[in-house]
Amino acid sequence: MHLPHALVPAPASVQQATAEGVFTLGPGTGLGSGPGAGSAERWLRSALGAATGYDLPPGRPGIDLAVDAALPAEGYRLTVDPDGVRIVGGDAAGVFWGAQTLRQLLGPEAFRRAPVKRGGWALPAVAIADAPRFGWRGVLLDVARHFLPKADVLRYLDLLAAHKLNVLHLHLTDDQGWRVEVRRYPELTRAGAWRERSMVGYRTAQRRDDTPHGGYYTQDDLREIVAYAAERHITIVPEIDVPGHSQAAIAAYPELGNHDVVDTAALRTWTDWGVNPNVLNVEDGTLRFFENVLEEVLDVFPSTFVHLGGDECPKEQWRASPSAQARIKELGLADEDALQSWFIRHFDAWLAARGRRLIGWDEILEGGLAEGAAVSSWRGYAGGIAAARAGHDVVMCPEQQVYLDHRQAPGADEPVPIGWVRSLEDVYRFEPVPPTLHQEPEAAAHVIGTQANLWTEFTADAREVDYRAFPRLAAFAEVAWSPLPDEPAERDFAGFERRMRAAHYARLDALGVEYRPESGPRPWQRRPGVPGNPRDGVPPRV
Repeated sequence: MHLPHALVPAPASVQQATAEGVFTLGPGTGLGSGPGAGSAERWLRSALGAATGYDLPPGRPGIDLAVDAALPAEGYRLTVDPDGVRIVGGDAAGVFWGAQTLRQLLGPEAFRRAPVKRGGWALPAVAIADAPRFGWRGVLLDVARHFLPKADVLRYLDLLAAHKLNVLHLHLTDDQGWRVEVRRYPELTRAGAWRERSMVGYRTAQRRDDTPHGGYYTQDDLREIVAYAAERHITIVPEIDVPGHSQAAIAAYPELGNHDVVDTAALRTWTDWGVNPNVLNVEDGTLRFFENVLEEVLDVFPSTFVHLGGDECPKEQWRASPSAQARIKELGLADEDALQSWFIRHFDAWLAARGRRLIGWDEILEGGLAEGAAVSSWRGYAGGIAAARAGHDVVMCPEQQVYLDHRQAPGADEPVPIGWVRSLEDVYRFEPVPPTLHQEPEAAAHVIGTQANLWTEFTADAREVDYRAFPRLAAFAEVAWSPLPDEPAERDFAGFERRMRAAHYARLDALGVEYRPESGPRPWQRRPGVPGNPRDGVPPRV
């Protein structure tokens, strides 16, 4: 497919229009919209007005936005001729994605927040027809291990929108920090939102920086984030991780832990990385506590899906706990895996009664998957395949393929090198629907999308998030949006590289993204002497 405008992600169809000449955006250009396209008009006037210095008032010829329900959801058609630009979307989101494409057509200078180019905003005649492959095109941002201030999250939403990604999965709680205000339980943020120090590099080195770290979002902060995302047709999916990864909550309220096994009153927000043995107990009071937490979470986040983690929950404390063992006996459960399944099923039913859906990591398959629950398949494809065959919706996000905290090259200069080498090309060649499901259309239909995950144990601020995420997130966005070739191996990586070099790196530069250069990290992007945990060889496809 010939893409003369170096668009990323690649649209389904680009054709040079039959009309000759160009349309020139100028001081007299207007911008208007029909019913349902108002959010795209607001965004486009703000973005292009800042970059060009033009007012783009309504009521004048120039750029016209409209909705046509005959087009697919999130799909759009964009046409440019000498008389103007017309973007028609299947819905409001489709119009918005078409507006994002228009900004790319105008060149990298259109991504600036103030004019650096005087005139010359010429658009050649073109016709684009486009629609996404997947409805869930997501990114996980871990703000629990290292907190990102609200302004950084808002900026990240703009970067997602620029790449037509439409889900931000916010990992809000973990052993190392609780980041969401819960008014009923103020100690969650008073005690759980900060830790005394942090590990430096991988845990085997046992190095710490002795610098307190913390922060949290008020409910009004989160409402602002949700509203800002909604204007960009991005859904925020909150994650409250239970029953494991919960030491910050236990540090705030010791009665939540297995107090009949360990002295939970002595626990503090965890300063280590890794899998923590301190998990929630399974008492009625703990269930009520997290129901109350979720009541406030649902009031802030309108998303259909609520992520409840369910991963990496060691069972040793439950095996030693008389209370947990009594619960197993009371419920007639087989073992501790079934106890976790019961715990997750409880909240699945609780959410369903309120019109929401639970999604969790693939460990929630162990002991039986709650009816109606969806699965984030992170330990390879296997969990997702099993869930899809059982009729459960799946978001494919295998760590072997799309964990963006993993190192980007084998060189010693990569900062805190962990995981397998996942190069730009590796991410570009990721296929969310595994070959075994290509022959099972009913199961494959349950793969509702894909997600790239960025964990932040080794990523302390927005600059380091940029380095880990980009340019690989641009490759992932194309995987999630663009049509699948007849064979996934036929994805044209060379063509993608040409488009990146021709325009998209310059767009990232204009947006201020501190991505990893093709030549390797810049001196200030390295972290010499900070130990990582690199894995050797090719990651297994499981």
